[in-house]
Amino acid sequence: MHLGLVLNGKAVADEALRQAVTDLRAEGIAVDVRVTWEAGDAARCVDELIALGATTLVAAGGDGTLGEVASALAALSHGADALPSLAVVPLGTANDFAAAAGVPEDVGAALALCRGRPVAIDLLRIEADGETHHCINLASGGFGTSITRDTGEGLKKTFGGLAYVLQGLTSLGRIEPLRARFEGLGLAGAAFDWEGDFIALGIGNGRQAGGGQPLCPDARIDDGLLDLTLVPPLEGEVAATLGTLIAEGREAALDQTSVRARLTRLRIVAEQPLVLNLDGEPLEATRFGIVCEPERLRMHLPAGCPLLSGA
Repeated sequence: MHLGLVLNGKAVADEALRQAVTDLRAEGIAVDVRVTWEAGDAARCVDELIALGATTLVAAGGDGTLGEVASALAALSHGADALPSLAVVPLGTANDFAAAAGVPEDVGAALALCRGRPVAIDLLRIEADGETHHCINLASGGFGTSITRDTGEGLKKTFGGLAYVLQGLTSLGRIEPLRARFEGLGLAGAAFDWEGDFIALGIGNGRQAGGGQPLCPDARIDDGLLDLTLVPPLEGEVAATLGTLIAEGREAALDQTSVRARLTRLRIVAEQPLVLNLDGEPLEATRFGIVCEPERLRMHLPAGCPLLSGA
């Protein structure tokens, strides 16, 4: 086992991680560490660690770090079996993917998952403006995207994942609905077609974003499908809809307010530029083509992981 650790620069002072790396090296396990500081660093780190012979890449940070490492791996032309496996140590604010997957918060326990056999997982591939992007957790739009973008670092440092809820409460009444057309293909080629106003959008490989809000509560990361959730305003009462989602924050609220579908591919056409948040990274366009890529990577996950079909 040769671990390549891609560490978010905000977590370099984490003493538990430093000790865990020291312990692994004492066992004779090779661990190379690279630190990200700005956009583009994760891809460079992945290239360097692969060149050093890393057999498993560990994203140590939040959903953004995990998404960047997964995207850098997916951008390589090799098949999943020829690429290093992927693992995550949750050191971010919300750690939505890790939380939904049941990855331990304890650093040593999270790293211990690298000793097990990796499983094949899907990724979302997003085409926009002639460029290709990948997403391991969620592509979100509307209300959730504005919350993630507007929540300050100070608020996140003080309140953790609760910061997103607090930011959402302060946003009530000033979120305007968006409008777009959604066309997709489901199981056995069944067509999906919906057009209208919405205030929140989730396209899930994973289940939750924004500090624990389950936008796609039934999503699986190994079923070859993407889960779509659209939350339209209730009779124009945007604030009431948002209040329901924030107050309940669970499947019951989504069942009452949303349009949901499970698809193999999806096309979005918006009247005005629409921002999709891909694992924390904003992407703006008026047209998106989204496909679920089955078994694109191999990942180390806990036994009984809720995001796997066999759970």
